[in-house]
Amino acid sequence: GLEAGEANVKVMKMLKQAHIDHYGEPEPAEVKVGAQEGPAIIVTGHDLKALDELLKQTEGTDVKVYTHSEMLPAHGYPELRKYENLAGQLGGAWFDQKDIFSKYNAAIVATSNCVLLPKDEYADRIFTMDVAKLPDTPVVENYDFKPVIDKAIELGGLDAEELTTITTGFGASTVLSLADKIKELVEAGKIKRFFLVGGCDGPFPKSNYYREFVQNLPEDVVVLTLACGKFKFNDLDLGDIEGVPRLIDLGQCNDAIVAVDIALALCDLFGVGLNELPLTIVLSWMEQKAAAILWSLLYLGKTDMLIGPVLPAWANEDILNYLVNTYNLTPIGDPIEDIKKIMGE
Repeated sequence: GLEAGEANVKVMKMLKQAHIDHYGEPEPAEVKVGAQEGPAIIVTGHDLKALDELLKQTEGTDVKVYTHSEMLPAHGYPELRKYENLAGQLGGAWFDQKDIFSKYNAAIVATSNCVLLPKDEYADRIFTMDVAKLPDTPVVENYDFKPVIDKAIELGGLDAEELTTITTGFGASTVLSLADKIKELVEAGKIKRFFLVGGCDGPFPKSNYYREFVQNLPEDVVVLTLACGKFKFNDLDLGDIEGVPRLIDLGQCNDAIVAVDIALALCDLFGVGLNELPLTIVLSWMEQKAAAILWSLLYLGKTDMLIGPVLPAWANEDILNYLVNTYNLTPIGDPIEDIKKIMGE
């Protein structure tokens, strides 16, 4: 019963195409992380159209718009990046929102799921829209962000702090423009393996596995990442292998389709099937979207994946045994031992 995976592949393809049609093919972009001086709006969730409409309406004002969590990949799309008011990123994955939204005196827009009940510190300056709803919270209707912009100005603004940068915005075209170089490096033994490490991040101590895993990988591997799981390690400087970046952020959870496109293109390049490719997938899951993406990968025939940080409550012993026996899906263990096993040491 992998029909759900098949349906999800179709939906992810349509969504990716819609994003590219409207906002251009993503390009690698350096994003400023931290507050800049002036009135501010923080946008969280996944909805790029909401961000686009908000940016149109802030043009000509001194209101700065910041992305949070899964909105980070917006910075890679040329038609969103062009807005001067798009200032940078504040915070990391969804579960830091209570701290981040309390810390920064900004108006906040929640555009999709992963919004939590607000703390008193910011309950009077958060707005929701579309599927995101909170009790006694104003709703943005028909993309009219005037109340949000007014609130941001009324709040006075943020104080500047020291900025850092992270890189996002790798699309299939950017990565595949390196295809010949990648092939040459793999055949010369300079790239030994690719890892796709991503999925939902969660507030579990065990989620630190993903950072330790990436930190301990040998220097002759390339890490692709996506979804908010990347915030566990996307601040690491992994450098490059002769011009091929070792850490490649492909975007939102729904951009798993980009990872699939890249994997299938690499299969063509090397003349091998998906499971013969030197690619290991290490998934982190928290909720239904990640489960749908797992189903999509199984539908495409991918086996031998690692999954964590904890096993889903809906997977009873029978389901787990089936997944392990049929697809060789294994729970994450100790990061260093797992790396040794994968690298055949």
